[in-house]
Amino acid sequence: MKVPVSEIFCSVQGEGPHVGVRQAFVRFVGCNLNCSYCDTNVEKPVLCKFEKVPGTNVFKDIPNPLGVKDVCEMLDSYENVHSISLTGGEPLLEADFIAEMDVSRPLYLESNMTLPDMAKKIRDKVSYVSGDVKLIDEFEGEDFDSHLERTFECFRTLRNTKERECFCKLVITKDTSADDVLSVADEISGYVSCMVLQPVTQKHLAPEIEFMLELQNRLLDSIDTLIIPQTHKMWGCL
Repeated sequence: MKVPVSEIFCSVQGEGPHVGVRQAFVRFVGCNLNCSYCDTNVEKPVLCKFEKVPGTNVFKDIPNPLGVKDVCEMLDSYENVHSISLTGGEPLLEADFIAEMDVSRPLYLESNMTLPDMAKKIRDKVSYVSGDVKLIDEFEGEDFDSHLERTFECFRTLRNTKERECFCKLVITKDTSADDVLSVADEISGYVSCMVLQPVTQKHLAPEIEFMLELQNRLLDSIDTLIIPQTHKMWGCL
């Protein structure tokens, strides 16, 4: 099996409760959503960029698509990594490919959590799930109720267990409704280890600090809640 891959590199996790851990990253391409704040190119590239030496920002161009064995060998070439981030785009679009991966470190899925049938294919394959919830002010696409239903089904499928950590990440903008966030928390609190509120990076869309603190305070009555911005954006790493 072969799929197009945008990048393979080694860096640190910049979001969520595992921020700062060293990871190998494989960035799949393509996405089933169209979020207004997304800054990731999801077009299928002719070449995959492979950073052989971490931190150099020097990439080798490898023709797409790539086979499972080739991707795994490149990921395993990195030393002292905590886990392997499956990111995108939306990596669940390549669930069949992920199901065939055989690597030396745990898999860390970063997903928009809207493809429950694909999630079922890899639920026993991943050790960490960083699951987004796309709120109504961020979502551009089909019926929002259907979107949420699929999201909650994904969280049930990839729920937090002794063998798998699953947490929820919500990007918060100036237009985010506190009631929407609280409603989501009610639905998924039994499936996740914690909820991460991530203020949007773009300053013109950013929420007020007071709003973030009050929202966290209200959520803490029912679920462990952290406020963590995109730290890799702060210091300019991949």
